[in-house]
Amino acid sequence: MSGNLAGKTAKTGGGMRLKGLIRKEFLQVLRDPSSIAIAFLMPLLLLLLFGYGVSLDAENVPVALVAEQPNADTSSFVGAFRQSRYFSPVVMPGMREAVEALDSRRIDAIVHMRQDFSRRMRSADGAPVQVIVNGMDANNARLVQGYVEGVWATWLRGEALAAGRQLDIPVQVDERVWFNSELKSRNFIVPGLIAIIMTLIGALLTAMIMAREWERGTMEALMVTPVTIREVIVGKLVPYYILGMGGMTLSVAMAVGLFGVPLKGSIGVLFLTSSLFLLAALGMGLLISVIARNQFVAGQAAIIATFLPAFILSGFLFDISSMPAPVQVITHAVAARYFIEILQTLFLAGNVWPVIVPNAAALLLMAAFFLGVARKKSRKRLD
Repeated sequence: MSGNLAGKTAKTGGGMRLKGLIRKEFLQVLRDPSSIAIAFLMPLLLLLLFGYGVSLDAENVPVALVAEQPNADTSSFVGAFRQSRYFSPVVMPGMREAVEALDSRRIDAIVHMRQDFSRRMRSADGAPVQVIVNGMDANNARLVQGYVEGVWATWLRGEALAAGRQLDIPVQVDERVWFNSELKSRNFIVPGLIAIIMTLIGALLTAMIMAREWERGTMEALMVTPVTIREVIVGKLVPYYILGMGGMTLSVAMAVGLFGVPLKGSIGVLFLTSSLFLLAALGMGLLISVIARNQFVAGQAAIIATFLPAFILSGFLFDISSMPAPVQVITHAVAARYFIEILQTLFLAGNVWPVIVPNAAALLLMAAFFLGVARKKSRKRLD
């Protein structure tokens, strides 16, 4: 009877201590403006910056149009460029001026229509059109080249219909774009940015806060109390988990409401997988703080070990399949890689379980690993 009473008393005492630790952390968060800024102000600024300032689309590309012998055909072709949202055409009198503009980076491409444009256009050989593209940015150059070819094909088709004849094209392409039919890079970037934001909230915030406690001596004061190390870890993680989920909720609301990114998947699945990723990020931050115990070192380690890999090696901006094979192997150790695949699938495609389940399982394993290692490294000792 006395043993049962002692066990109940110990459980009650442990619950009271844990509640006290969680309450202490919440009060510390409320008294620390930097924590609130990282959790809520930083997502707001990053989403505004990337959502409006970063685009992988090539639109309103400045292009010079040069016609050696202007006539009705060249004017019609110039009009096709003016009707395209991809180009901001500038008509120039000659190639000399166009080349100078290309050298000075005032334009990105030159479309040169030669003197026999009209005659050759109606011959079997086709019209001689020279396209010169600035290749410094290889990705942009390929996009511009493809857009020019698209304008050319559309214009030829329109001219053929106006003349009452059928344009002889050997292959007719019926294009259909799935999952991002508007081809907006914002729909691809913003979901991935949510993973970057949660990486910063989870890993950086936890690493900095825990290291600051070691610097100020409050962790030593906590160690001499009856609390267990497990209660300390849980008491530290719960408030920052709630902060991280709050930042995620704000980010999703901005993505859907402000930027118009479609959310086709389940909100419940989104919150569940976000919880798994946040636990992995919190585990990484906790492990860094246990090892570093210094704010500056912990902050630098969190950026190098979590933020940079999440930004570069997760598929957020750079396609993983285009990376060298050894780098592709390294990306499997980056938790953000799995979460970004889940986010982009949930937002643009829906609940595609063959994608969601294995990536969620990987996040669960990584969360268990980092939290387990952090727990093992944590000792109720001052050495």
